[in-house]
Amino acid sequence: MTVTTLDPTTALVVVDLQNGVVGLPTVQPAAEIVARSAELADAFRAKGLPVVLVRVTSGAPGRTEGPARGLPPRADWADLVPELRQADGDIVVTKHTWGAFHGTDLDLQLRRRGVTQVVVTGIVTTKGVESTARAAHEHGYHVTVVTDAVTDTDGDAHRNSVEKIFPALGETGTTEDVLKLLG
Repeated sequence: MTVTTLDPTTALVVVDLQNGVVGLPTVQPAAEIVARSAELADAFRAKGLPVVLVRVTSGAPGRTEGPARGLPPRADWADLVPELRQADGDIVVTKHTWGAFHGTDLDLQLRRRGVTQVVVTGIVTTKGVESTARAAHEHGYHVTVVTDAVTDTDGDAHRNSVEKIFPALGETGTTEDVLKLLG
């Protein structure tokens, strides 16, 4: 279903568009995800709506069957990409797990501002984006995922999230759809 509406106090949540993540080999080029997210961030700021820029600095502890998680390989790994044009009023969230809500003050920051809906973009679809969207749904927010502003390292997993998971959590739409609703 295409996104039908934006609540009067909707926040944009941009997940992990940082130096160490945008260099990953992704299904859709990371530069396109960054450009669309930046366009949305500019539009949200112009309307006086909150923009949340999320970055990850480490991973949750615990055993996994996946590759070992080490320290970021370079000093600027967690720096947000400059194309986002971070503004003074933006909310910056530093997370240590996949999702932007766990162990952070994101819910508090949004509730203080009266936010009832979140629009989510970013990289990686099946990790940071999906975990953040799931938690937003569980916290009672209306959730919209911008399908042309998310990407993953695995095409099949990305498609599953976009086609099966996100519609169960809220609505989906394109950058153009969201920009039209912003007016």
